[in-house]
Amino acid sequence: MRVGLIDDLEDVPDEVIISMNRRNPEAFDPYRLNLSTGQLTLLAENPGNYQGWMTDHAGRLRAVTAIVDGVNTQILYRDTEDEPFRPVLTTNFKETVSFMEFTPDNRLVYAATNLGRDKLVLTLMDPSTCRELEVLYEHPRYDISNISYSRRRQKLLGVFCTGHKHPVRHYFDDYEEQLRTRLAERLPGREFGLADESRDETRRLIYAGGDRTRGSYYYYNTLTDELRKVADVAPWLPEDELVEMHPVTYTTRDGLTLEAYLSLPPGLTPTTARQLPVVVNPHGGPWARDVWGYSSEVQFLCNRGYAVLQMNFRGSTGYGRRFLEASYKQWGRAMQDDITDGVRWLISQGIAHPRRIAIYGGSYGGYAALAGVTFTPDLYACAIDYVGVSNLLTFMRTIPPYWRPMLEMMYEQVGHPEADRQMLEACSPALHADRIKVPLLIAQGACDPRVNKAESDQMVAALRSRGVEVEYMVKENEGHGFSNQENRFCFYRAMERFLRQHIGAGAV
Repeated sequence: MRVGLIDDLEDVPDEVIISMNRRNPEAFDPYRLNLSTGQLTLLAENPGNYQGWMTDHAGRLRAVTAIVDGVNTQILYRDTEDEPFRPVLTTNFKETVSFMEFTPDNRLVYAATNLGRDKLVLTLMDPSTCRELEVLYEHPRYDISNISYSRRRQKLLGVFCTGHKHPVRHYFDDYEEQLRTRLAERLPGREFGLADESRDETRRLIYAGGDRTRGSYYYYNTLTDELRKVADVAPWLPEDELVEMHPVTYTTRDGLTLEAYLSLPPGLTPTTARQLPVVVNPHGGPWARDVWGYSSEVQFLCNRGYAVLQMNFRGSTGYGRRFLEASYKQWGRAMQDDITDGVRWLISQGIAHPRRIAIYGGSYGGYAALAGVTFTPDLYACAIDYVGVSNLLTFMRTIPPYWRPMLEMMYEQVGHPEADRQMLEACSPALHADRIKVPLLIAQGACDPRVNKAESDQMVAALRSRGVEVEYMVKENEGHGFSNQENRFCFYRAMERFLRQHIGAGAV
């Protein structure tokens, strides 16, 4: 039997709401637990597809999200805990309606939604019908990401978006905005956020970080304006020896403006950097995104004298539905073109040495590294594939069991192994290994449930049969990515050797 916490019910003494598979090993039901007496009260029976429970400010379980199938989800709602949940809205995976917080009177909800629009916006919504009553905030470029709400003052404080460098913040409360403004003045050059706070909201734990530090925690008293450092996360990393992450943009061949990040070896800026060896580093996911901030991998590579380019190619999250859906069935196609266009932009700026460019990525980024040296074989001097997909057909046919509810969605996003067979074959690096002519380093976990080891095996076999240099690192005790510290050290040592051998020992 397993137990999880749904809500700690901060405003309800001696009670919490937990999830537990006590009734059915395959379904987690919600229970109200009295911490003083140990009494358990079943609040609803989970038919097996309920997840994402939501309580109101009185600690009553009022809403839940259900997975209908691999494409559709459903919001269920009830006015009181004496009623059964009833479905109020069904949406497909391209649409979002997410209840974020009840209003102070527990009648309405603040909801994030993109129904009928491109961007995810903040609305006031009737939870009993999911009828949108008022748009509270929308941004022309970015989806909203989260909100801030005061339990003590029972008030919506602000809404935030993930921006190119700085978060986009919009406040509904003047007092909160003044506090944040004062903190910004006290923490110059830092991005900060609330890590925790006292129940009366007068004492806060603030996390402040940046691109050249793993950050610090501060105690902040809102009444006295006292700000005191509690601890640095990694005091052994001297900030003045680390490098900046520069937000940049470039235009794709079909006219999209992409946000990217350029990090350079110590002492260089985008205006002084010339003819550098570069590691192009597309993110995994692919429906994720890169953000401005500290990256140990980026610092490692820049310290060795390499520039690093990371880009939010189409499909990266936070930029609206159109940008996301522009990536569907575009693995190795328009998504790869976005990466290629970033490399060519870097060459046109004179920053990248055209014969000293490597591409490295993990998971989808590993696929992009393989696709890069397969479909643009003259662009890169070498590639590093870390747990990446090499054959889209076998990838779609070996989906792990816990992904199967999402299979129909993945057919729309990546492609169907039968209906889209020709496209998937055309975009599978393993099936076109004859085009690859540069060295590769491939790292794979033997127990990877997402990218089956057979993916990497067939890529390595195809390359070695043609005499292409490939270093193959398999770790028997790893899954999708290396978590064992010694394995990680081994991988990064191999990466350092590999890059030095094939694109040089860094900036000269």
